[in-house]
This record gives sequence, structure tokens and C-alpha cells, in this order.
Amino acid sequence: MKSPAARNWKTGTLSIGLEWLIPILVVVIWQWLGSAGVISQRILPTPASVVEAGWKLIRNGDLFVYIGDSTRRALLGFVIGGGIGFILAILNGLAPLAEKLTDSSIQMIRTIPHLSLIPLIIAWFGIGEQGKIFLVALGVAFPIYLNTVHGIRSVEPGLIEMGRTYGLKGFALFRTIIFPGALPSILVGLRFALGIMWITLIVSETISSNSGIGFMAMNAREFFQMDVVVLSIVIYALLGKLSDWLAKLMERSWLQWHPHFRPKK
Repeated sequence: MKSPAARNWKTGTLSIGLEWLIPILVVVIWQWLGSAGVISQRILPTPASVVEAGWKLIRNGDLFVYIGDSTRRALLGFVIGGGIGFILAILNGLAPLAEKLTDSSIQMIRTIPHLSLIPLIIAWFGIGEQGKIFLVALGVAFPIYLNTVHGIRSVEPGLIEMGRTYGLKGFALFRTIIFPGALPSILVGLRFALGIMWITLIVSETISSNSGIGFMAMNAREFFQMDVVVLSIVIYALLGKLSDWLAKLMERSWLQWHPHFRPKK
């Protein structure tokens, strides 16, 4: 009879294998079609060519600089925008007066496609760091705001009343009852925001930038280095996958009390 640890290891390995099955098949078919000449290397380089281009950039030290610049912009914009969205959501979720004063304005701003502001932001900030960080912050603020407000409003009123019965009020009530109850919805907003973070960064870097992964892609396009362009796309995809994996890890760690995330015995 297998031990629980062995069963968990087997289940985890199978789960990871299933998650990566389709991407691996896509890469294998892509390589085969490229090697057979079905797809021209000038149109879509093979995975082997993309890996070779990445290795060259690693050896000359450029790749990690590009990734570092993009990651720094993404995280800084996420912290600023996510923090603002979270604070406004807490304020409006708990204080009806604050909601009446600010929610309508927030919703009007939310309906404006933030990427359409790029020409205006270039006029304000130029092609420096501030404009890209501003765009990322604007993009991530609203998913976190909406999901946090929804989470707070979805907390069972009976639980809040029970907390008050036990003498909880103010921050203690929020920390013990309201925040844990809203956390599943908050983390959903976090996952949405992480996806928007990378999408916004991709667009902003390819339009106006002098560093980062988007700059690497646009610079390669000028010289028709399609392997580097595809490498840039793959890096964005991997960074997005890593971000989502970290968010899911947070869900499993912070929501162990939730039936869906409770470890199986």
C-alpha cells in the first residue's frame, strides 16, 4: 500500500504533466513543421532557433538586463496601482458615504480603455519610465478594486453579526471576519490584474521604450531577427505563467480553510 506522501507526489507529478502536455506538443509540432520546411524560418523560426537566439543574448548579458527592466516596471506599476485599488475598495466597501462620493467617478474612469491613453501619456511623460509605470498601475487598479469590493459585500452578514456579538469591532472585525471572507475574491482580482499587468507592459514597451523585452522585440524587428521577436513573445508568456503560478500558490497557502483549497488527505 502506497504511503500518502507517495500518492501526493504521484498526483502532483501527473498534474504538472497534464498542465504542460499541450505546450510541449505545440513545441514539438512547431519544430517538426519548421524542420520539414512546411513553415518558413523567415516567417516563424523553429524552437531550436529561438533557443539559440536566447543563448546568444544570455552569453552577451543583454537578455537578463531586458528581463530585469521589464520586471521592475511591471512590479512597480502593480504595487502602486494594486495598492490604490485595494485601499479604495476597502474604503468604499466599508463606508457607504465614501462609495457614494467616489464609486461613480471610478467606474467612469474604468470604462476608458487605458491603452488608448498612450498618445496622451507620451505627451505627458515622454518615453521614460513614468509613463509605462503609470499605464501598468492604471490597468491593474480596477480588477483589484472591483473584486475586493465584491468580496467585502459577499461576506455573510451573519458572520459579521456573530463577530460583533463576541466583541469584535473596527480593525479587529475586519481582520478576523471581513478580510478572510473577502480573500477568495481578492485573489481572483489579483490573478486578473497580473494578466493585465503584462499585457499593458507589452504594448507600452513596443510603442515607446529604450529598454526592456518590448524594446528587444522592436529592435529585432527592425533587423528582421524573427527568432528574437519570437523569443520576446515566449518570455512574456513564461513571465505571465510564473505570475499566475505564484498567485495560485498564494491561494493554496492562504485559503486552506476553504473547502476547494483544503489539502486532500
